[in-house]
Amino acid sequence: MGQTDYIAIKAFENGVQVIGLTRGADTKFGHAEKLDEGEVLVAQFTEHIAAVKVRGKAEIHTAHGVLKSGPAE
Repeated sequence: MGQTDYIAIKAFENGVQVIGLTRGADTKFGHAEKLDEGEVLVAQFTEHIAAVKVRGKAEIHTAHGVLKSGPAE
């Protein structure tokens, strides 16, 4: 397997959901984690996980920059 991308997600509130979505003809939930405020998750894309959905107030660090999720302030 070649080099894969990592992302880091930092929760700014309790209960932030991070959901991995699978590759293939049918997109399905592959894995889910729940983060509490201050927790950080480092995730890696694989041959099975093609996308990540973040639900709640968090900061997502990628090779392409930093994004914030959650309601607009």
